[in-house]
Amino acid sequence: MCKSNGPMSGLWREADFLKFWTGETISLFGTQITALALPLAAADTLGATPAQMGMLNAAPLLPYLLLTLWVGVWVDRVKRRPILIVANIGRAVLLGFIPVSALLGILRIEYLYFVTLSVGVLTVCFDLAYQSYLPSLVDRERLVEGNSKLQVSASIAQIGGPGLAGVLIGMMTAPIVILLDAVSYLLSACFLAAIRKKEPTPSCSSVPPLFSGIGEGIHIVLSDPYLRAIAGEAATYNFFSQVCWAVYVLFMTRELHLGPDWLGWIMAASSVGALAGSLLAGWIGRRLTVGRSITGAMWVACVAPLLVPAVGGPWYVTVPALMLSFFLSGVGLVVSNVHVISLRQAIIPEHILGRVNACYRFIVTAAAPFGALLGGMLGSYFGLRITLVIGALGTLSAMGWILLSPVSRLREMPGEMERCGETGTRLV
Repeated sequence: MCKSNGPMSGLWREADFLKFWTGETISLFGTQITALALPLAAADTLGATPAQMGMLNAAPLLPYLLLTLWVGVWVDRVKRRPILIVANIGRAVLLGFIPVSALLGILRIEYLYFVTLSVGVLTVCFDLAYQSYLPSLVDRERLVEGNSKLQVSASIAQIGGPGLAGVLIGMMTAPIVILLDAVSYLLSACFLAAIRKKEPTPSCSSVPPLFSGIGEGIHIVLSDPYLRAIAGEAATYNFFSQVCWAVYVLFMTRELHLGPDWLGWIMAASSVGALAGSLLAGWIGRRLTVGRSITGAMWVACVAPLLVPAVGGPWYVTVPALMLSFFLSGVGLVVSNVHVISLRQAIIPEHILGRVNACYRFIVTAAAPFGALLGGMLGSYFGLRITLVIGALGTLSAMGWILLSPVSRLREMPGEMERCGETGTRLV
């Protein structure tokens, strides 16, 4: 019997994946609202300085530096879906305290540090369990389709989230709007709890001791020429991207004099780009090689930030230029991410996917909080525009990793790694 290629074929017929997809979309919609509301709460409601904004951006990233490796090995020892549910409930409770504190008149910048740091801890657990859970929910030949659909839904949520946040912040206040994100996490937890497919129980005999597991994960990432180069590019990009993000909101509100509504639309342009990228990722991958798809998308993402510090003048000049920069970044990041995530999920056996994802995530995010702190310091001493120039040039330099690697010559997804002895691996 021929397989259907109609609109309801593939994962559209998988009820459990649709629950997973719906829950993730709802939570990402709320997260995008907070992405604008939280820095505006610090900048406008609390009058934060560039240094304080840098610390606020660094706080949710610090857990990736401190906990990622340990959580990755733990994720391989337990079922992943309960982690996803508990993490979402915990994030809902923590974020719910922000509007409560604002209503009571006791909201302080130190509290925002605590909440973002604590939410970051739960996000580390969620992200590592999330990427390791998908292969147990869908067949491996459906991974690119699954990741693309998740990116599409996330992009749709991101398009509406910042724009809606700008309108709601104008009607209410930034801290109160964060309540919507808390509710979205609770709804997501309900959809995850409704999944009926049983997750396989991890075999304790296949999970090595803690430090051996960490060492194995790092060895796999650093020994494979493709994963090593991609991780190096992502780490460099994330560091300098955080230099920029530490001062983005301050630059647009204090130097370009843009209000919350314009900020919402500018950030939504990134989401439109992400949606376009998620829709085009599979098409690009079918018409180009895997390596060229990844490399071309990375070039777009790394060049786009150069537009931001170059803008100036009236709003009808600055806003389109900023929207173009954010749009191109969204396209490049999503197209490259879809193929990079699918590459890792395709070549890494499921029983070690958690620790390898953790080690990869550790490598690519370990320097990010230091980038945020550096961005705050540079903004305080040299000004916001100079800081953006340094950050943009830094993101461009990340392509050096790819140019010196065989990534662009990768024609198709490699085969799955084969276990060799207790800890050794090789590509077959």
